[in-house]
Amino acid sequence: MVSLPSDPHNRRTIVNLIIMASLICGLYLIGTAFYAHDFKIPLRSEMDLKDAEKCKNQCRPQGTEVLPEGILAKTSDLEMRPLWGTDLDNNNSSLPVSLLAIAAGIKQKNVVDKIITKFLENGFAVMLFHYDGIVDQWDDLQWARRVIHVSAANQTKWWFAKRFLHPDIVAEYDYIFLWDEDLDVEHFNPSRYISIIKEEGLDISQPALDPGKSEIHHQITVRRRNSKVHRRYYKFRGGGRCYGNSTGPPCLGWVEMMAPVFSKAAWRCSWYLIQNDLIHGWGIDFQLGYCAQGDRKQKVGVVDAEYIVHLGVPSLGGSNHASKVSLTKDVTAKNSTVDNNNLVQPSNSSDIPEADERSEVRRQSYIEMRVFWRRWDKAVESDKCWVDRYAN
Repeated sequence: MVSLPSDPHNRRTIVNLIIMASLICGLYLIGTAFYAHDFKIPLRSEMDLKDAEKCKNQCRPQGTEVLPEGILAKTSDLEMRPLWGTDLDNNNSSLPVSLLAIAAGIKQKNVVDKIITKFLENGFAVMLFHYDGIVDQWDDLQWARRVIHVSAANQTKWWFAKRFLHPDIVAEYDYIFLWDEDLDVEHFNPSRYISIIKEEGLDISQPALDPGKSEIHHQITVRRRNSKVHRRYYKFRGGGRCYGNSTGPPCLGWVEMMAPVFSKAAWRCSWYLIQNDLIHGWGIDFQLGYCAQGDRKQKVGVVDAEYIVHLGVPSLGGSNHASKVSLTKDVTAKNSTVDNNNLVQPSNSSDIPEADERSEVRRQSYIEMRVFWRRWDKAVESDKCWVDRYAN
């Protein structure tokens, strides 16, 4: 307990100081309330604090926190815009709703011309990846200035897709067709195809192959007569058998990487599955079912009613598409290894004859597939929160 000084003069001084401090505090509180009322300065209520917490937890693209939410343009498209005369109030209702992206070389110009012409007639946006670096020799085609051209010599479809088809860039398109160049589309109608996969609920699909004219690699892709869609393949003899109780690829939930079609949601997942440095895409096909928006037994399938012909033109390797990567038969050999970080190491291929480049590319593809599976296994092991919906 503190006692006041016994001297009357000192006692009066302390009392005066206490009274003055009390008056100042009172005036401050009254003034603050008056100022806040007149100038509409809200006080921090419990609701304000909740709103502030909601804003704090709002999901925003990294680096945009300094901008108001409404001004953020989070997606884009591949529509070319005129330099002037644009109706900025247009609701974009006439813009393409699906995208064809195709890797092509000038040697397949006639085949690609037919593909792109048909897709443009059906209202598609088109992006043409030039893997041979030749662009100007396409200028004589009437659609040349209507499509997006991207050129990078000796690169694969998956290299282009990883770099130029980010989900936010193609978010305006309902479906993404990521096709090879050696496909005959005489019996294929893109609009009818989309109607079928919408009706069937397919998020990942491909058109069936005409068995009489196509080069067939996997029997599940063969067209079935009098069928609209099939999702399963049966094989009762030989290796790699598929029965009615088979639960995974390649018996079901699988399409070939030659002509896959992705829904917008499936592509967002699939893009992340594509490895930046594994440019041939081998191994990914067996895991794409995880990106189907539901059960892969139902959401992945082959469309029989709209089919194509796989011409089987070798474009990987040779003078028109050489991946300039060489790997020896033994991946631990001196000039070609898989390092501790699972990155494929190229060796010098300057002395490899063109005739051998096709086999070199194929060998590279096998190596990449092994690397992909190793990465998958490591990811599964390290992610303790991930649940494998298709675990046996």
